[in-house]
Amino acid sequence: MSAAPHPTPPPPDAAPALPTGAPAPRATGLPRAVWALVAALYVVLFPYHPGLRSPNELCRLWQTRALVEDGTLDINQALRDYGPVGDLSVMNGKYYPSKAPLLSFAAVPVYAALRAVGGGHRYAVPEVPLVFFSRLFLTVLPTLGLLWLVRRFLRAFLSPLVADGVTVTYALGSLAFSYSLLFMSHQTTAVLLFAGFYALWRLARGEWRDRGYVVAGACAGATVAAEYTGALGVLGLILYACLTLLGTPDPWAVRLRKLGRATGLAVLGALPFIAALMLYHQATFGHPLETGYKHLNDAAYQPWHLGGFLGIRTPDPRAFTLSFFSPLRGLFTLSPFLLLALPGLGLLQRQGRTSPEARALFWMSAVTLAGYTYFTSSFTYDSWGWTTGPRHLTGLVPFLLLPAGLVLERLRGAGRPALSGMAAMLCSASVLMTGLATFINYIPDDVSTPVLALARPLLLGGYHPPNLLAFGGLPTALAGAVLFAALLAVAACVFLALGRDASGHGASPRAWAAGLATLAVLGGAQAAFTRNDRADQNAVRFLESVWLQPPDRPSPAFWPHAGS
Repeated sequence: MSAAPHPTPPPPDAAPALPTGAPAPRATGLPRAVWALVAALYVVLFPYHPGLRSPNELCRLWQTRALVEDGTLDINQALRDYGPVGDLSVMNGKYYPSKAPLLSFAAVPVYAALRAVGGGHRYAVPEVPLVFFSRLFLTVLPTLGLLWLVRRFLRAFLSPLVADGVTVTYALGSLAFSYSLLFMSHQTTAVLLFAGFYALWRLARGEWRDRGYVVAGACAGATVAAEYTGALGVLGLILYACLTLLGTPDPWAVRLRKLGRATGLAVLGALPFIAALMLYHQATFGHPLETGYKHLNDAAYQPWHLGGFLGIRTPDPRAFTLSFFSPLRGLFTLSPFLLLALPGLGLLQRQGRTSPEARALFWMSAVTLAGYTYFTSSFTYDSWGWTTGPRHLTGLVPFLLLPAGLVLERLRGAGRPALSGMAAMLCSASVLMTGLATFINYIPDDVSTPVLALARPLLLGGYHPPNLLAFGGLPTALAGAVLFAALLAVAACVFLALGRDASGHGASPRAWAAGLATLAVLGGAQAAFTRNDRADQNAVRFLESVWLQPPDRPSPAFWPHAGS
């Protein structure tokens, strides 16, 4: 087997060094049409159903309404004006979202602009456009920007084709897709964490000036203001910064001086967000360190957040197993390509023996994985709710991409077409499985599997994901077919690209056979766990009853006129 990719890569704009003796791969990545399809799926899809009263999203947006309409942090008036929502905390008779507040405040300019367009009065902005544009500007577009950073980072270590294939798989075959299309903080956390890491990485390579530490600190502070558990990822960034600053050949006095300067600049960047968060806690819950989870309105949820730190206790084997391998929402079940990251960490550790950069990347990735694993294993599994996958692991996923890519690169250069075909199909299957689950994106926690038990009967019954094409007048069946064809096309392109060998030749018959066998195994596993029992059938019927764009009926207006 040939050597792993060069441990100390060139700048991101240059082609990465290749394993010694390996034939040079084609210098081009995926076609622009693939990137266009990815962007179109992100922008056009709108999995939302007002009848579900999505609590995690609406509690934030009700606070946005309150900030603009009433100038208050509490949402009492908003609840009277726009209806009840869940995920609330109560303090002295005033109701607030139980979540960290960043997204509520970030949506204020979006809501203010929509309000001006709608006529400037209290009821000017209907719920559907409010949710759509808040997602578009605060979760969808930032993730599309993140894909550019991920691709640029990966291309410094991997061939363009593998880097692009992994980036596209991340875009449509991971939790990034699911939570970009929800107004929740999980993908926001991933965007901020990776943006902070990217700044530290460029600083470590000497490509940015020291003021980049202010950017990294701001991303870290904003992460905690968006999602409290994002602090787990911030710890990984701190470790990476320390390793890169202290792992240089400079005298220790110089290293410590650089570390002190970097720490000061990072604190300067983080301080506005942390100070604002503490002031928010003081104003709403009476103490700078008191969060809404200690004042939940629904007493049934309170036990999940008691004990330990924010409900994080000692590990539970059941929570660990289900978070990673549950047929309903396991991380490796919906995104099997992430399994490649486990041997990939071994490759990265091996490179770290001779490369300080690879060593820092390995320890950051390994510690971040360990931290999130401890969290998901120690928190109540039953608290995930109606979600796609283990939502609190969304911030972890970007840090598993390089290890997964190293395995793909190694297999391509080693002349192992069967293993390469299997790995390529893991990526393609991730796009299909997570993509179809994201078409639904509100997965009841009592169904057996997300694709065969839920997505399949809904799609076959004509219940296609709500989307802009149908709002524009296209029949829902045709709009759904277009979206499914786009997802299928991207999945096929991913396999065809990653199934090539290092010389650029297409997937061999052995690669195809191994890939199709892998797909059959994954599909068979889903079929084996699909019950099609009463719980599955009830979930399908319930979602049909609240579907925003049901079949055989005209699509409702995207922005209905007042009184309609």
